[in-house]
Amino acid sequence: MSRHSRSPVGGRAPRVTEQVHHELAEMIRGEVKDPRVGMVTVTGVELTPDYAYATVWFTVLPDDPETVAATLTGLRRAAGFLRSQLGRRVRIHTTPELRFVHDGSTAHGLSMSRLIDEANARRADD
Repeated sequence: MSRHSRSPVGGRAPRVTEQVHHELAEMIRGEVKDPRVGMVTVTGVELTPDYAYATVWFTVLPDDPETVAATLTGLRRAAGFLRSQLGRRVRIHTTPELRFVHDGSTAHGLSMSRLIDEANARRADD
């Protein structure tokens, strides 16, 4: 009888995480009808090892505090629907509970880029 070797580093978990990411992004874009959920981009998903919880990182346009708060409320309200649909689309033993977190890295990157542009403009003036 042959022995099956374990999956290479990472194994199944990264594939499941990527599939959950893809499916959630597609569902949020096309199936969530809440008007508070507008231009949302899912930037990342982190699954716990037992797949019980998924932290879903997102950005939204415009990236002001009011829009972020409204979008977060809309996503939390749609979490049950998204979880049930995810359970139908992704075959894993446990459908994760979804936790949404705003990803501030885009706004941080834009502010850093703005600072660099200002420094370059000052240098060019000198």
